[in-house]
Amino acid sequence: MDNVIVVGAGPVGLWLAGELRLAGVPVTVVEREPGRRAFTRALGIHARTVEVLAMRGLAETPLAEGRALPRWHFGMLPAFPDYSGLDTPYPFVLAYPQNALEDLLERRAVALGAIVRRGVAVTTLTQDHAGVRARLADGTELTASWLAGADGAGSVVRKAAGIAFTGTDATLWGYVADVTLSAPPEITGTLSTPDGALVVAPLPGGRFRLAGFDPRDQEPDREMTMERLVASVRRAAGRDLGIVAASWISRFGNATRQAADYRAGRVLLAGDAAHMHMPTGGVGLNIGVQDAMNLGWKLAAVARGAAPESLLDTYHAERAPVGAAMLANTQAQTALVAAFTPEGQALRAHLSALLERHPAVQHDLALGVSGLDVRYPPADPGAHPLTGRRFADPAVFPLLADARPVLVRAPSTPPVETHLPVLEAAPDAAYALIRPDGHVWWATDEPDPRAAAETIARLWG
Repeated sequence: MDNVIVVGAGPVGLWLAGELRLAGVPVTVVEREPGRRAFTRALGIHARTVEVLAMRGLAETPLAEGRALPRWHFGMLPAFPDYSGLDTPYPFVLAYPQNALEDLLERRAVALGAIVRRGVAVTTLTQDHAGVRARLADGTELTASWLAGADGAGSVVRKAAGIAFTGTDATLWGYVADVTLSAPPEITGTLSTPDGALVVAPLPGGRFRLAGFDPRDQEPDREMTMERLVASVRRAAGRDLGIVAASWISRFGNATRQAADYRAGRVLLAGDAAHMHMPTGGVGLNIGVQDAMNLGWKLAAVARGAAPESLLDTYHAERAPVGAAMLANTQAQTALVAAFTPEGQALRAHLSALLERHPAVQHDLALGVSGLDVRYPPADPGAHPLTGRRFADPAVFPLLADARPVLVRAPSTPPVETHLPVLEAAPDAAYALIRPDGHVWWATDEPDPRAAAETIARLWG
């Protein structure tokens, strides 16, 4: 059985490692940082990612410890789109710290047999028809049949593989900080004035996350100090909110780039290594985990010799358009956030009023950011209309726990001889085969159990 190196022990790399181990594929994760960060970068887990966690039996802890937010901002507009009407068991954004999610995913991956090596940086890599060789900063080398880069926007893996990362450089800079406030606002949320934009969100332990933009402080090369943070918050909010201490202060920009290909031979990219954008809307972690969910079962099948290498080409074909759409979404939100001129403020007020009056528009925005609207167009134009769609019935989630497909059959159809789990439901088809990532792989309106069994055997063996 082929083995895999995963570079990067963030949520994307750790999710991928767990998926590979579910299939019994040997995997080593290498991470340049010696330990997990004490602070959390991302806070929001969107509905589709919660569904993904539920498919592997991992949603219980985040749901118990996190905070469900039925509304979530779009471009820091005053009117927050309502997520409560989404067709999912999780119609909200789950506020849950990234470092807590990473801890959960690492414990799962290690329990399944993954090796996680920290404080080890990959410096170069080479590949040929037989495998990949990664050289580490300590002078040692690792070899594997496949290597996945989940090592962030500055990806060493992407650069070493020669994959172009095209897009635009940063033209706008924001700040983020986790703080203790002596005079927090009564209502957390967003605000925008000609003097700045600010979002205030509660964190565990009585702390708050501040994220904002200051049109008068656009010098990215200067350190973001406490003094500069307080000044920017005061300009945006009219007061400093009583900032007592900050456990973390950082800056971010609106650079937007995407890898030209998510695969180069035996090297694959996922998460920020494949796409980077302004962290507006909190989608980065989510789209990265969903990359890994798409890639995991495919790479595992190829590594086990159960599928041809061409299956990996569908990873780029399916996920690159999703990445491009999300980059466009965050760019649109960035334009709204940075609308500091009188005309821009008027536009924000007008759009916010439209959102308040048109719940259907709120629903569409929530659907896009949540990831629930993703459909992977089938290669066969004559495929059943369900093909590639997310299978929305949550009854399938526990049956996907071991990352094997699930056969769904309508109650009126004959049973099919199969070793796969079977769910009796109403899938708008006689039979539907659900992929390990929860999307419909194949469906038919013909109630022919023998033909269904033959198709399942061809697709999964």
